[in-house]
Amino acid sequence: MTDLVVKSNKLVQALQTLTLAETRVIQLAIVDARETGKGLCSSEPLELNAARFAQAFNVSNDAAYLTLIEAEESLFKRQFTIINDDDTLTKSRWIQDANYRKGEGRILVTLTRIVIEHVTRIDGFEQYFTSYHLKQTSNFSSVYAVRLYELLMQWKSVGKTPMYELKKFREQLGIGVNEYPRMEPFKRRVLHVAIEQINESSDILVEYKQHKKGRSISGFSFSFKKKKDTSVKAVKTNSPSYFFSKMTDPQRHLFANKLAELPEMGNYSQGTESYAQFAVRIAEMLKDAQKFEELFPYLQKVGFQSA
Repeated sequence: MTDLVVKSNKLVQALQTLTLAETRVIQLAIVDARETGKGLCSSEPLELNAARFAQAFNVSNDAAYLTLIEAEESLFKRQFTIINDDDTLTKSRWIQDANYRKGEGRILVTLTRIVIEHVTRIDGFEQYFTSYHLKQTSNFSSVYAVRLYELLMQWKSVGKTPMYELKKFREQLGIGVNEYPRMEPFKRRVLHVAIEQINESSDILVEYKQHKKGRSISGFSFSFKKKKDTSVKAVKTNSPSYFFSKMTDPQRHLFANKLAELPEMGNYSQGTESYAQFAVRIAEMLKDAQKFEELFPYLQKVGFQSA
């Protein structure tokens, strides 16, 4: 699976209140439902198990098990509100049913009709959808970081957002009316924490700008850029690993036959096998990166580098 979370822009912008645990369950449900087709109708509920959850979010199986229990008890009650183009509101639950299998470490869920419409109708309408890989948010410990990252990803093609009006922005992050009513704790415990986690654990670097009406902050806008990719090191074009990635199957069999006739390869032969049998076994060895590197000097000797 590619673990691609896909939501319509309207669902990304929805007003919602989810805990981090509930958000993770919804993320995983969207990923797996789109990949398997299950959970998109009541006749085929989606199974989420503790092992899958633990792998996706880098937590222990016990922590994943407890999260699924929590989700079964609370997620069914959660609602969200979508603001339509005509400014009317559509309210919906996230899931229409949940069935926790006690002692089995798994939960069966079915997404609601509204959610299904906003995570599957993408072909030909890509500009109206936001997508990101689950791993980019899997190490966040703040639900506000997840929500902010999703809001940013809606604008990933331009790297900056319009101004989010403060009241609506708070609702999009899932902050209750009585939570962090003053700006100082809001910035310190919500905004700064979210930005710090995004900058540390995701694929982007983000900074914000605050906007004022008079002396009061009226909203925030964000700019962000992709981090330089340090996960993939450049491969030297004369290294064994470079040639391993370039070798085709016909080349592998061709050079396996040449290697089988090299006297220096005698140490690799077994018993009384024929040259043809030896060549077949060498071809299998060349599928292994470590063995390929070991045999690379012999490959060069029979002309592979100039092939």
